[in-house]
Amino acid sequence: MPVSDQAFVTLATNDMYCQGALVLGQSLRNQRATRKLVVLITLQVSSLLRVILSRVFDEVIEVNLIDSADYIHLAFLKRPELGVTLTKLHCWTLTHYTKCVFLDADTLVLSNIDDLFDRGEFSAAPDPGWPDCFNSGVFVFQPSLETHSLLLQHATDHGSFDGADQGLLNSFFSSWSTADIHKHLPFIYNLSSNTAYTYSPAFKQFGSSAKVVHFLGSTKPWNYTYNPQTGSVSKEGSSLVPEQQMTFLNLWWTIYHQSILPLYGSVHDEDESTFPGHTACSHGVGVPCANSAHSAEGQCAHSVPGAREPCAHSATGSSQSWNAEDPLEPTVVVDETPPSPGAGRLEDMVGWPDIETSAGGMYKPLSPTSPQFADFTETPPSSQPVDKREGGPSEKSVELSQEPPVDVTRDPRPQDALQVNLAISVSEISIEEKVMELSPEEERRQWEEGRIDYMGKDAFARIQEKLDRFLQ
Repeated sequence: MPVSDQAFVTLATNDMYCQGALVLGQSLRNQRATRKLVVLITLQVSSLLRVILSRVFDEVIEVNLIDSADYIHLAFLKRPELGVTLTKLHCWTLTHYTKCVFLDADTLVLSNIDDLFDRGEFSAAPDPGWPDCFNSGVFVFQPSLETHSLLLQHATDHGSFDGADQGLLNSFFSSWSTADIHKHLPFIYNLSSNTAYTYSPAFKQFGSSAKVVHFLGSTKPWNYTYNPQTGSVSKEGSSLVPEQQMTFLNLWWTIYHQSILPLYGSVHDEDESTFPGHTACSHGVGVPCANSAHSAEGQCAHSVPGAREPCAHSATGSSQSWNAEDPLEPTVVVDETPPSPGAGRLEDMVGWPDIETSAGGMYKPLSPTSPQFADFTETPPSSQPVDKREGGPSEKSVELSQEPPVDVTRDPRPQDALQVNLAISVSEISIEEKVMELSPEEERRQWEEGRIDYMGKDAFARIQEKLDRFLQ
């Protein structure tokens, strides 16, 4: 039964990590998650990806540390090198939820994990590199402005021993390793894909029970090339990947190929229907429905409450090609060639069962791509949002903690251009980060408007590098 006052939360800081967030969100829906799905994003996420995210997630919330409450802004000014970490800590401000589970965007849910909401704050799994520390890729927490303020104060006073959120959270929740064993999540809730092979007998024994796989390391699933004909990651560039990790990579790409790629064409078709002659990247993204009537929450008045399907009044056409004329737009040609039925099956290794889809059918990881969008959108209707005036936090707390809803129809800005290239052919799919150069005048205008890329080229470390070169 849907629970509207609890949520799964993730973070996407750019268009590349949005690819991971989309697969994560879809994997939660495939496993019939009964909680809300929330994604935190930053200014660097383009308008197109914001719309696509809204198809998978119930809430898309922009986090801007510069324009946040004073105590958040001051913490960021004192510790600019912790920009990404402070953004992640923003999840504690989601006080319209009573309990949440945070999952990094480079995780993949393999079976239902609603039971995590039976755990208390702060519950997490041991880190494989140093088991006395927890890994912050999956954790249970309770949103609280007080806790958020204390975390930021701790960050300001002590920083992070690893320069990221894991070091900060481990030093803040320092009693995790000894205080309460019930807050130690089993390793199957945060299985490190690239270390599973270090104890092969254990993986063979317990691998089929894994619930969440975490793609640790600098190489993420979206950095590989996928062959839809074989249903597996291409051998080139992945020859050193262990067999166990290859299986998880293939599962990730199967979801991306079958459920996420069609969203690009779907959004483009709706944009063309709503604003004829406009393109998604250079003219902004249109509203999801061609009918302008919207509900109070910004969803189309014709859409099914709780379902992530587009309005019946909008054009979907998820299997149609997207032939872009603008070089900033991706060329998406969804290959309908059925992949090989025997490649990359996890159950062949560890007896994995078929994954049950949110529509009630059985999801075969390497089954042919459905030409219809319905399989992705048919999720159980969720209950209406909780009335924040009854039984929730005080009105003042909600006002402080909630970010304004993301406006997907806002005026296009230079950062709204898609920041990824999708190269798709019959035998290969790849995702590459697009290098976008701004003119000095445009960079200056962004600074004057307060739109600073504090997690990219304007990060503290980048500025320090420039100063060091200048002073040499």
